[in-house]
Amino acid sequence: MICVYDTFMISNDEAIVMGGISATNMTLFHQTRFRVGDPLAFADICAANGARKRTLIVRDIELDRAKQHARADVCASPSEFAPATGLSGERDVATAQALAQCVLRAGVKRAVCDRTFPGVFMHVLMAAGISVRCDLELFQSARRSKDAAELKAMDESQRATEDAIELACRLIARAGVNQNGELMHEGAPLSSERVRGEIDMFFARCGFENPRSIVAGGAQGADCHHDGDGVLRTGELVMVDIFPKSKSSGYWGDCTRTVVHGKVGPQAARMHEAVVQAKAAAVRAAKVGATGSQVHGETLRVIHEHGFNSGTPPVDAPDSWCGMVHGTGHGLGLDVHEPPLMDRGGLPLVAGDVITIEPGLYCKAVGGVRVEDAYVIEATGARRLGRGLQEGLDWS
Repeated sequence: MICVYDTFMISNDEAIVMGGISATNMTLFHQTRFRVGDPLAFADICAANGARKRTLIVRDIELDRAKQHARADVCASPSEFAPATGLSGERDVATAQALAQCVLRAGVKRAVCDRTFPGVFMHVLMAAGISVRCDLELFQSARRSKDAAELKAMDESQRATEDAIELACRLIARAGVNQNGELMHEGAPLSSERVRGEIDMFFARCGFENPRSIVAGGAQGADCHHDGDGVLRTGELVMVDIFPKSKSSGYWGDCTRTVVHGKVGPQAARMHEAVVQAKAAAVRAAKVGATGSQVHGETLRVIHEHGFNSGTPPVDAPDSWCGMVHGTGHGLGLDVHEPPLMDRGGLPLVAGDVITIEPGLYCKAVGGVRVEDAYVIEATGARRLGRGLQEGLDWS
């Protein structure tokens, strides 16, 4: 007999097994909804009556918390599934040994794991006589189709991200300027590092982890992932890309805007207009059943119609070369980058996908322009998360 699990067919004589550290393995966390910094194991095994029982194996000191919060039918410690030879003194090996015994005691000798299953767990289960196969697609669709609670958490993360974007862009746009064209704030030069520090302090107060934000001015912005450093200048494009993670929910936000202090140059204006129109075209194309490749194709269509290039610049390209050098976007959730990609070969979109749409143009002679928001894919199309921000270059 077989059952349907996460849209995949699993034989009743196969245990579904997971293992690792749920504080860093987001697929494991998504299935168990229990975050811990030590190894744990998870087994979903079919009982004699055909029902599946989910067992979570965690350290003794985590048992009470797991029983209150984890998505499992049974929570147990490794000692309850110790082999006859005893448990290893290494926590990851001991947890894998307990998982093997949990499976064997249920009379099962076949298991299926997902792509995140650690090698040490695979080794211990196979040494115990359990055959293990890896299904690369197992749990992927479950993570992609966000439920109402996940979407609420992601909307909150996106709103906080937008607040930080507005703070940074207005700080830049409203700065003073010295005789050398350098931006000044409270009597000192305004640098990428200083703006990043303001962003970091904002998120520290809001309960978010914040990886190094991008605040890249002028030619630095021509490298789409340059963090940015040094003093910012008037009249230059400054790209601000912020992607924090909520400490409470674990879900990420992701948003980018580009700002200019003072007068916007004609080439910068042309680049910005093309990016905004390309973004709108990609949003219109993003719907259930459309592929990430089709969404990206709409972005490139507009970019090319405006006379700009795409792809990797030629080795001998002049500084005036201007084009889009990356995909249109990516999936967003418990990881800042997860399936599906909005790029060549991108998968079909499903209801509940949360994606970023972030076209950009890059030119060494001028800098970079990128505008990014997060969207949830629904039956009626793409709905933007967050409160929404203006997309212009003027934030004064």
